[in-house]
Amino acid sequence: MQNTTANDPANHLSLNAEHSLKYHQAIRREKTKALMLVLPLLFFLIVFFITPIGYMLYRSFYNPTVANLAPKTTEILGHWQDLSKLPSEESYKTLSYELKQLQKTRLSGKFAEEVNRRLPRTGSVIKKTARKIKKIELDKVENYQQLLLSIDEKWGKPEIWTGIRAAGDKFTINYYANALDYKLEPSGKLVKQPEEMQVYLPILQRTFMIALIITVLTFLLGYPVAYYLSLIPLKKASVLLIFVLLPFWTSLLVRTTAWIAILQSNGVVNQTLLSLHIIDKPLDIIYNQFSTVLAMTHILLPFMILPLYSVMKGIDPSYVRASQSLGANPFKAFIQVYFPLSLPGLSAGALLVFIIAIGYYITPALLGGVDGQLISNLVAHHMRSTNNWELAAALGSVLLILIIALYWIYDRLVGASNIKL
Repeated sequence: MQNTTANDPANHLSLNAEHSLKYHQAIRREKTKALMLVLPLLFFLIVFFITPIGYMLYRSFYNPTVANLAPKTTEILGHWQDLSKLPSEESYKTLSYELKQLQKTRLSGKFAEEVNRRLPRTGSVIKKTARKIKKIELDKVENYQQLLLSIDEKWGKPEIWTGIRAAGDKFTINYYANALDYKLEPSGKLVKQPEEMQVYLPILQRTFMIALIITVLTFLLGYPVAYYLSLIPLKKASVLLIFVLLPFWTSLLVRTTAWIAILQSNGVVNQTLLSLHIIDKPLDIIYNQFSTVLAMTHILLPFMILPLYSVMKGIDPSYVRASQSLGANPFKAFIQVYFPLSLPGLSAGALLVFIIAIGYYITPALLGGVDGQLISNLVAHHMRSTNNWELAAALGSVLLILIIALYWIYDRLVGASNIKL
């Protein structure tokens, strides 16, 4: 009877189903445990990384300030068809009442500032009009167009009205146009800024060029150091690695100000050269691109050495010896065997240095002067000084898109080279 039960196919199926159920339950428990461990990190990334980036992207094309400050005027101008002619009398009347209310609540300056960003030299007209219209009893006015024209004749030109209409758009690509040195005219046409007025594209190009120079310099300085560390005994290498990591134990601000003391006109370098009669007057080696590149190369050098060292330490020296035994000289063995094996560390270090250099702020701000400023300094300027968060968000978004595109290209190239290796 027992043998019959043991050999029963239905019993086998039941046992298999039970084992399968227990297996899947165990897998679910393990996945739940892993998810609970990851949840704090996931929460941190969403709150402090993804949300700010999403908000930055949102602010770069969304600005409801004018529409909120003068909603009725914005609505009326939205139905304005012939932009070559002046708007209706109702537009003049509505704007007059809303400007008076904005002046009472001290928001007319904000309104003028936002319109002035879309159409320069109109902010002063709006502020003057708001100040004078505050003292006028609008209910007794018969012709509001004549009222505004008596305050400033520019109210008789369609351009200022198209500027208010354009500034009233809640969603706009104007800030991206400005970030790329284009101008979005009130009519909706994109026009490239004159060369002498271009600001952001030259600084963006300078940012990528400086980041590339720093990456190359850290490679030239860091590769021999990492190679030497990988060859010496581990105990000695550990001691020398302390000197590589030593900058991380010092504040970035302290390291940057130390470079100021070294490079300034009466600093260590100039005083030494003057005392040795090598130069007649102090060299101009601070508050320019040179000082920015020099200081950032020093600060970012460990980010190149550490990935290189970790990869080089895992390379078997017998590969090089085998190539030499087959007739290759040391230089050829290094170029054809050792260097390709170290490329993963080089690519990781170059990626780290390049991306960090692009977004650096403190060092260029303190040492860069006018010529050494990077795009991050302009973003900070618009957020702190001009209070133009939308343009700052657009600049940050453009930089983010370019970095993602470069990383995609890098991933394709490095991935393809790794497959070949």
